[in-house]
Amino acid sequence: MTQRVWLVVLLLCLGLMCPLVTGIFMDKLASKKLCADDNCVYTISLARAEEDYNAPDCRFINIKKGELIYVYSKLVKENDSGEFWAGSVYGRQYEDHMGTVGYFPSSLVSEQHVYQEANKTLPTT
Repeated sequence: MTQRVWLVVLLLCLGLMCPLVTGIFMDKLASKKLCADDNCVYTISLARAEEDYNAPDCRFINIKKGELIYVYSKLVKENDSGEFWAGSVYGRQYEDHMGTVGYFPSSLVSEQHVYQEANKTLPTT
């Protein structure tokens, strides 16, 4: 019985030293973002989607025309990149998406109400 325990421990140690699964590296969208606070948790504005948007990967959120989106940060545009904002969809019929924060192109929304200025520049992670 103790030999089995040692074998399991050995296999676990080897597994931790040589992981079988590696993550996918994704390029940063920007190196800086604008927020209202140091943790980017306060809502900057409320925006309405003018077009549908299908998220290309897990960093983004799907939005449908007419949906309201709480905006928490705005990425600082770099070079030829598009301008993206981070937010979450709000609405009674979309409760399963509430609390999911992701990026979306700012060109597809119109700001309906600005709650506070995004005057803190922070590095992205």
